[in-house]
Amino acid sequence: MGAQWKQAGREANAQKKGQVVGKLVREIMVAAKLGGPDPDLNPRLHVAIEKAKKASVYRDTIERGIKKGAGLLDEKVEYETIFYEGFAPHKVPVIIECLTDNRNRTAPEIRHLFRAGQLGQPGSMGFFFDRLGVVEATHTDAARDPESDAIEAGAQNVEPLEKDEVPEGSQGSRFLTDTKDLSSVSTWLKKAGWNIVASELRYVAKTPVELSESDRHEVAAFLNELDDHDDVHRVYVAMK
Repeated sequence: MGAQWKQAGREANAQKKGQVVGKLVREIMVAAKLGGPDPDLNPRLHVAIEKAKKASVYRDTIERGIKKGAGLLDEKVEYETIFYEGFAPHKVPVIIECLTDNRNRTAPEIRHLFRAGQLGQPGSMGFFFDRLGVVEATHTDAARDPESDAIEAGAQNVEPLEKDEVPEGSQGSRFLTDTKDLSSVSTWLKKAGWNIVASELRYVAKTPVELSESDRHEVAAFLNELDDHDDVHRVYVAMK
């Protein structure tokens, strides 16, 4: 899960950094609009703020995004969420989540990006994914039992995070929940000392497709091109 498909060592430049900052601020605005401006009561907003801080987004920019999203400024947040579904090269199922203020602009651009794949109808990829709440978190107590905490929190399942996502001396887990339980699970884990690094609804692949190394590179190039689009918020892919 996550974005393991992303190519390592992609060159960072001013334009790319600007795209990243724009997406982070957009997530802050949407999170504040949906769950309110208090990050202590809004796990999605809390995570969005922490990601923005790690990306060195200016404090004033973060605060303005919160206020704008929560309706505390004269400006209104007009973003809507649109999903596109289809196949990447080699018939790898993919779902793209977009946040856009102009679907008439976004739709043809996404269709163009799918020239190397196959764009499908809404709901066409539902067979390949489950819609779940996902909480990714780390704990400084390496002996902490995540399975017990998952039961206490009300999560459906738990799995370890990838090693490169966990600080040295800590442990990390990914807690899978029913969509309706995402907020309560996040809140319980936070109170139990877990540092929440992601708290969101995701499409989780049921049976990821296995590919050769060369085919993986081809699919990754396609997915990275999608991910670079300003309106693309998240890309979900059924690939190991």
